[in-house]
Amino acid sequence: MATLQIENLPNDFKINLSELLSGIKPGEEIIILNQGVAIAKLVPMSPSSKRIDSLGQDRGKFVVPEDFNEPLPQEIMAAFEGE
Repeated sequence: MATLQIENLPNDFKINLSELLSGIKPGEEIIILNQGVAIAKLVPMSPSSKRIDSLGQDRGKFVVPEDFNEPLPQEIMAAFEGE
């Protein structure tokens, strides 16, 4: 686990951050400290190829009603508004 003290940041912080982030691997994290107190944690994003694979898999299983964008009935609106 790497730590980064924000009070000691160099002037070329953007370059250093880019290098730091490009080296982070799955399962690793970077803790950002402010005066010795942890204030944030940076973790790598996992690739989300599953989402792309799942797009459109339910095509044809659901029909959007013609009145989908119409205002809701008053009794339903009242329930949402706590009346």
